[in-house]
Amino acid sequence: APVPALPIERGRPGPGLVAHVLVSKYLDGLPLYRLSGILAREGVAIERQTLADWVGHGAWWLRPLAEAIGTHALAQGVVWTDDTTIRVLAPGRGRTRIGRFWVYAFDPRPWGGTGPPAALYCYTPDRKGERPREHLAGYQGWLHADAYASYDALTAATGGKLPPITHVACMAHARRALFKVCDSTRSPIAEGEAAKRTNRRRIGELYAIEARINGQSAAQRHKVRQAESKPLLEALHAWILQQRRRLSGKSTLGKALQYALNRWDALLRYLEDGRLSIDNNCAEHLLRDVAVTRKNYLFVGSDAGGQRAAIIYTIAETAKLNGLDPEAYIAAVLDRLANGHPISRIAELLPWNFRPNRQPASMG
Repeated sequence: APVPALPIERGRPGPGLVAHVLVSKYLDGLPLYRLSGILAREGVAIERQTLADWVGHGAWWLRPLAEAIGTHALAQGVVWTDDTTIRVLAPGRGRTRIGRFWVYAFDPRPWGGTGPPAALYCYTPDRKGERPREHLAGYQGWLHADAYASYDALTAATGGKLPPITHVACMAHARRALFKVCDSTRSPIAEGEAAKRTNRRRIGELYAIEARINGQSAAQRHKVRQAESKPLLEALHAWILQQRRRLSGKSTLGKALQYALNRWDALLRYLEDGRLSIDNNCAEHLLRDVAVTRKNYLFVGSDAGGQRAAIIYTIAETAKLNGLDPEAYIAAVLDRLANGHPISRIAELLPWNFRPNRQPASMG
């Protein structure tokens, strides 16, 4: 039988070892210098720069697959997005600057959908407004997002025409603002503690409804929300309007109430379609691995390094969403690609389609 090809031509590592390096760095948060030390204690001398080269090669092989995952995620008409910071080494300056990781996710499991979940990660060197416009070029549908002004611009009507993207705001952000009002011991709100407890309870009831209908069909979720959630939101809105009139717009409590009022229409949009969510926690959860691992590897070495990281996050997190072990999946995919799997059939390697036909080459 022919010897299986390796993902790095004339290189030492098999796909299993490359996958191990990728997952160790980006999911386990293990800096490459520490991984090099661990391997050295096991009798394998591999310099940090060599490991970095392997990361680059692995990301190169996986880029078409990440792009295919992104195409799927943005073709479903419902997307959750969020972003977070990452430090980027500024060449020749001995210091870092701030870049961004963005996630665009699709997950139909809350409404019992059958389509596969996916998460596209993107890296940008800044948070300029054109970044989400570039990522979402051609997208049409619902967009769960926070109150970032660029999302408002994406979803604003222009020339009397409705935009192709409709913003769904995050109740969790509004809830934090409203709880500041309900928990304030110095609040000048006239109704006093009983009214504040009532409205805090209303917010809790909205989330209790969501927990109860999780996994039910989109039609059933829509029906329950119209019958139960809508009246709670109407009562909450009336209370917010009443209290806002009594508070200075410059006060902390007044600002908290105004935050909710400014986004009220977008906060209510989840009532319109059973596929939508009350908040943006789907995207926020998908950035947790980034937040945890960046504490360990601290920064990426360049913008190109940020782009490579986004590719690996896309592959690994989407594998996890589909119930796969990310390291085993990446190893098997690298093995298949290195042995000539055509890019024209990249869809066969997507996590929800992939069927390994043999064991990938070993870690060595």
